Amino acid sequence: MLVARGVEALDAVVERISGFGGRAVAIPADLADVDRVRALAEQVVAAHGVPDVLVNNAGAGRWLFLDETPTAELVAMTALPFTAALHLTREFLPGMRQRGSGRIVTVNSPASRLPWPGATGYAASRYALRGLTAALRLDLRGTGVGVSEVVPGKVSSRYFANNPGSEDRIPAIARLIPTVTPRRVATEIVRVVERDRAERVFPWQLKGFELVGRVLPGVAGYLTWRTGTRR
Repeated sequence: MLVARGVEALDAVVERISGFGGRAVAIPADLADVDRVRALAEQVVAAHGVPDVLVNNAGAGRWLFLDETPTAELVAMTALPFTAALHLTREFLPGMRQRGSGRIVTVNSPASRLPWPGATGYAASRYALRGLTAALRLDLRGTGVGVSEVVPGKVSSRYFANNPGSEDRIPAIARLIPTVTPRRVATEIVRVVERDRAERVFPWQLKGFELVGRVLPGVAGYLTWRTGTRR
């Protein structure tokens, strides 16, 4: 089951999956609309039952300083990914709890661990998503429903084309981390589900920098600031 706003992009993915012998169903929907999320969940459960795996991977928003971010855009980048994941997960949780199985996977950004200058709203929404994931993990312990978080580095998707100017705000030090492909991200999502892993941060260069941030947060913060965007 694939859900996104872009009908043409969804159809292309369904066609590609079918070409590999798989089966996929696409439902166009704006996950920033809470009422649409509820209707979507009801539609999915009625037609296919409660999902075994829910992957929250919605996201939007340019990287901007807070005071240069238009109000509508600030609201949108909070709605996606945080609000979408919050409400969509809530809709499917009762069925997963009752069944005693399932997994919720959150695809998050390095900004949820290591914020950088000039992406304030984006980083805040990603921190909120991280908090939701951590809280759910405690809420669902012992229920049979697992919670995983997948954190890739820069991905060679259309994100930067859709959010012009954001790529220029990547701190210079972060450019040492190799770009990963959407296929690699999909592979890692499958692995955390199959292995019941709570977290996967990759590639290893990003994981190493994240560990520096945990042990020496002042050093990591200084490096991202020193090599990042200035007003």
